[in-house]
Amino acid sequence: MLADGAMGTQLFEAGLDSGDCPELLNVERPELVAGIHEAYLAAGAEVVLTNTFGGNRFRLGLHGCEGRVHELNRAAAEIARGCVNHQSTNTTTQSVVVRQSEPPISKVAGSMGPTGELIEPLGEMTVADCAAAFAEQAAALADGWADLLWIETMSALDEVLAAVTGARSVTDLPIVVTMSFDTAGRTMMGTSGAEVSAGLVDLGLAGLGANCGANLADTEAAVAEIASGLAGTETLVVAKPNAGVPEWHDHKLVYDATPEVMGQYAKRMLDAGAVVIGGCCGSTPSHIAALREALESSS
Repeated sequence: MLADGAMGTQLFEAGLDSGDCPELLNVERPELVAGIHEAYLAAGAEVVLTNTFGGNRFRLGLHGCEGRVHELNRAAAEIARGCVNHQSTNTTTQSVVVRQSEPPISKVAGSMGPTGELIEPLGEMTVADCAAAFAEQAAALADGWADLLWIETMSALDEVLAAVTGARSVTDLPIVVTMSFDTAGRTMMGTSGAEVSAGLVDLGLAGLGANCGANLADTEAAVAEIASGLAGTETLVVAKPNAGVPEWHDHKLVYDATPEVMGQYAKRMLDAGAVVIGGCCGSTPSHIAALREALESSS
């Protein structure tokens, strides 16, 4: 299954300034967000993530929007849902009436990123407050007709456990979790791929894997460890890495992995056990199209 690429990268290309709140665009410029979803769907994506990575009360609070969690998350899910439904009625020569009675081709995943806080005793956030924040966000995404929840770019297992607990307190949507391996092949909190699978295997997740990360090699190794730990379970292995390593060129952040490089990476991820593959920071619709071509040639 092919997931989409970066949302933030595309928003910055469209003029979002560093430090601005991406989630506000869900109500201020919904057509911009929809255009990004549509480009990924046209490239072949079967899962599109909502523009809600920083949609929890802690992250929105940095922009004075902590009271708009439900509004911004529901709007984002509705935008993605509209794009997916529209795709379902326009990718066939059959009548629209027939297609409307069938399920959408692609799925809407409600993106839920980290709070940016540490759970006590390392920080001041309690487990209960963390779970409540994710419950609030999950409920809004469910209200916007998301098909599943996608808890991504996580570093700490305790925050993942609180996020899953909070989400499941308000909805029974399937949950995918991906961790970011960006510190010598481990998460920022020092957790390896093997420890991730061992710590989360009993949660009954729909998917588990890696996204973002410092480089393709570390993410690939972490995915292989996770796949090994999930052997014999029904949990799908997910790989959604950055498009290589970022470098500054003429005051612009550029990722060094071309679409062709990402296509080769996709084949290696298949061999490592991943069955849901996409892109994270730096990836574009061109990268997703290359992934689609690579996956089709491998089938």
